[in-house]
Amino acid sequence: MAVSRRRIGIEEGRAALAAWLEAAVPASGAPASGVPRAVTATAVRYTLEEVTARAPGNSVEVRVPPFGVTQCVEGPRHTRGTPPNVIECDAATWLAMVTGRVGWADAVASGKVAASGLRADLSELLPL
Repeated sequence: MAVSRRRIGIEEGRAALAAWLEAAVPASGAPASGVPRAVTATAVRYTLEEVTARAPGNSVEVRVPPFGVTQCVEGPRHTRGTPPNVIECDAATWLAMVTGRVGWADAVASGKVAASGLRADLSELLPL
């Protein structure tokens, strides 16, 4: 299986994630108004690349609009149309999950994460 090339440098990604964490409101995961959009975008893209690096594959599509999308988790490859296993959430929820501020089950139960398909479960991968 081919490993995807990183577009966000590890140090740059970690710095953006740390900046987001510093500005995030405790417990809620919602970013403070002072977080620049570019920092949030870099943090999201870096963490999506990290999920793909830890669970390579093409069976689950993770969408964090408008910042990024990735395919991960081994299993049946999807090639056309809408993927059968899709996870979608906003940037604040995604970053809260990858940092452990919000649990996968809590995010799904509260409706902050839309997960469809049998393989659309990242509970074993999160937090990073």
